Amino acid sequence: MDHLYFLLGVGAITGLLAFLVTWIISPLVTCWWMKITPSHQSENVFIDPQAGTSGHRRFPSLNTDQSEVTLSVIVPAYNEELRLPKMLNQALGYLSKRKETDKSFKYEVIVVDDGSSDQTSSTALKYTNSYSADTVRLLKLHVNHGKGGAVCKGMLRARGKYLLMADADGATFFPDIERLERGMDVIEKDGLGIVVGSRAHLMDESIAERSALRSFLMYGFHFLVNILCVKGINDTQCGFKLFSRKAAQYVFTNQHIQRWAFDCEILFLAEKANIPVKEEAVKWKEIEGTKLNVVTASLQMLRDLVLIRICYATGIWKAEYP
Repeated sequence: MDHLYFLLGVGAITGLLAFLVTWIISPLVTCWWMKITPSHQSENVFIDPQAGTSGHRRFPSLNTDQSEVTLSVIVPAYNEELRLPKMLNQALGYLSKRKETDKSFKYEVIVVDDGSSDQTSSTALKYTNSYSADTVRLLKLHVNHGKGGAVCKGMLRARGKYLLMADADGATFFPDIERLERGMDVIEKDGLGIVVGSRAHLMDESIAERSALRSFLMYGFHFLVNILCVKGINDTQCGFKLFSRKAAQYVFTNQHIQRWAFDCEILFLAEKANIPVKEEAVKWKEIEGTKLNVVTASLQMLRDLVLIRICYATGIWKAEYP
């Protein structure tokens, strides 16, 4: 009987170790595969009702094509059919009015459907039909990549001189893009600049509303980010960031992390390349319907923060200008 218990214990420990090793190295395998595998052909085109018999047009390339519009808004969306309309209504309402008052201002919105199982794509296409495919474009990913992968894919197909990442939940007050633009005017140098929307000024209020576990995980994450990746940024995770085209070319071409910690990697890359980065306070409110499991996401982020530090330090990952 003791022999049986011993074998069971060894089997359990071996299984646990195998799981941990697989869990730790899986992002490395995913990143390697994503780098060497061309995008699925369906990800290279977007639906345009005015495109004739094919009904499709090819996306441009961030790295090889010149900017055609003032601003590209990249909206990663996973099962967001319920929250997406409110966000798009606010964003497009603001952008349309701005275009009316400034004839030189041109914009596009790229909704990136990250393998949704609901009607996210159909919802986005309603706006394409209303505004035209030159204004609202749908990038439908072949499989789920994670938020980081979805943002990256959208950025690499954008036409903007400046590129804004904006979450589909509409938690950030969209007109606060003007605060980010003013920040960009201050820091942009040689076409390089990143402005990070920040909720740090809401910290005390958010702590009062959060559970003790969430507050502990938040402080722990901020501490690890400061130690391992990025110093001096109080809120790396706000989904409202503005990039100059040249900065976006650098960070998104070199990005490896596909899921929640990707923000930390792109800011890490910016710091190493001496790209100017600035925080600007934005209005933000929590929206119901989040897909984030705080415990699971925290463990993934911890793993990915360590990987970012180790992989760039050892040369497993290298950053080069496109």
